[in-house]
Amino acid sequence: MGEAGLNLDNTKKMTIICTKGTLDWAYPPFILGTTAAAMDVEVTMFFTFYGLGLLDKELDLKVSPLGNPAMEMPMMGMHMGMPNLVGMLPGVTGGATAMMKNMIKKKGVASIEELREAAVLSDVRMIACQMTLDLFEKKKEDMIDGIELGGAATWMESALQSDINLYM
Repeated sequence: MGEAGLNLDNTKKMTIICTKGTLDWAYPPFILGTTAAAMDVEVTMFFTFYGLGLLDKELDLKVSPLGNPAMEMPMMGMHMGMPNLVGMLPGVTGGATAMMKNMIKKKGVASIEELREAAVLSDVRMIACQMTLDLFEKKKEDMIDGIELGGAATWMESALQSDINLYM
């Protein structure tokens, strides 16, 4: 760091705020974070509210078609949309989740666990929001190794030095 906190080493930096904890919303931050790290970008991911669950040792992520009118799944040789009202029916979330997990496996897409491990191995800085931990009565011991605890100020320190700040 040089004068006035300027980044003089030319390292590109990126922060991502992760706020969603569903299977479909888990992919964008981990894909972008690991891709950026592979391109020598210094990445900080801040997990808050429902995104905090993405750091749990044991994941049981689901896809909810409720409130997601853009959700289309390839079925019977075409893409079929899921009417929003259908998402309220019992079993639909489980069915949509099973279909998505099957499609991910069939297409050879990395799992969230694999992407998360790649992030750890790529030295992606992962910060669990302390306020959210307290709010949801979660424990750091229930989360993967290699994370740190922090708050909005911790994220801000990275964000103020970053070239890219994303909210997901």
